[in-house]
Amino acid sequence: MKRREFLKKAGLGAAASGAVVAAPAIAQSQPTINWRMPASWPKSLDTLFGNAELITKRVAELTDGKFQIRAFAAGEIVPGLQVLDAVQNGTVELGHTVMYYYVGKDPAFGLVSDIPFGMNTRQKNAWWYHGGGAELAAPLFKDYGCVAIPAGNTGAQMGGWYRKEIRTVADLRGLKFRIGGLAGQVLTKLGVVPQQIAGGDIYPALEKGTIDAAEWVGPYDDEKLGFYKVAPYYYYPAWWEGGPMIHTLVNEKKWNELPKNYQAALESACAEVNSRMVASYDVKNPEALRRLVASGTKLRPFSRAIMEACEKAAFELYGELAAKSPHWRRMYPGWKKFRDDVFLWFRVAEGTYDNYVFSSKVGAGPAAPAKAGAAKAAKK
Repeated sequence: MKRREFLKKAGLGAAASGAVVAAPAIAQSQPTINWRMPASWPKSLDTLFGNAELITKRVAELTDGKFQIRAFAAGEIVPGLQVLDAVQNGTVELGHTVMYYYVGKDPAFGLVSDIPFGMNTRQKNAWWYHGGGAELAAPLFKDYGCVAIPAGNTGAQMGGWYRKEIRTVADLRGLKFRIGGLAGQVLTKLGVVPQQIAGGDIYPALEKGTIDAAEWVGPYDDEKLGFYKVAPYYYYPAWWEGGPMIHTLVNEKKWNELPKNYQAALESACAEVNSRMVASYDVKNPEALRRLVASGTKLRPFSRAIMEACEKAAFELYGELAAKSPHWRRMYPGWKKFRDDVFLWFRVAEGTYDNYVFSSKVGAGPAAPAKAGAAKAAKK
């Protein structure tokens, strides 16, 4: 049999039996989908908005360009604090946001993002992925017509920028403070007047004196937004944000319409960002903090008395919220048990290690002197 006739017959036989399916044909059978994703962040923040854009890039790459998502900064489609509403009502298919912006709708949104004196980044991921957090949160998101996928974390944040020093609990009274989530309700108990303002609007409010203080994220982002120019005192830590989880919210109906492999692509992209974002902050924040201090920023810790007063007020509030929110009443006991258990473990190994090495002077300081000493020893 001639070679050409053999290949022709072999090809026909394989096609008839269904044994061979061309890969390009499979790819071509996938639908082309175009979605819009507003974020709660300004474009100037390459950490937050940049990672929202990374999600869109990865999804396109994982689907051979068939699933295209376009990211929009706060205010381009909807204001930064209205991303949940836009996803819920179908104005957009998905959004990138942090859920404590929406505690006015239900305080339980704080549990899935962050609440005062809550868990750090690692603990929050453990709770969500393996500690029942995702299962506890699902009914809450379903009530708002959404599916939630973890998509970033900043790590522990800074306590904000202040026009004057905050030495005592009494200094908090009457303070007009831009702060998000349940922290505002906690501070109200101590006389603070909380303000919820989107990131891009904070600087002008602080500059004009509409507010006396403002918190955002940490040194790198805060430097970009210029807060050090109008408020000299920089306090730490943000006891209200030990590890705030950011989410990609997807309209539930649109999610269910997605092919399974597109769902997997979006979940994979979000998982990458969930890891990369905090790693990026851990590199950029130390450098930015040095620049801020060198430029005259006055770095201050909150006093223990302030921390204790705020913690007491926080857990008083948590007891009150059970009567106001069925989702809080349902979710909080499981969240609290996991927090207590994981805190116990971290005190044994992680906390002991961190406390020692962070305060040790043996390995502290630049590496150059050690190298110089080694060079001297080598000459001898």
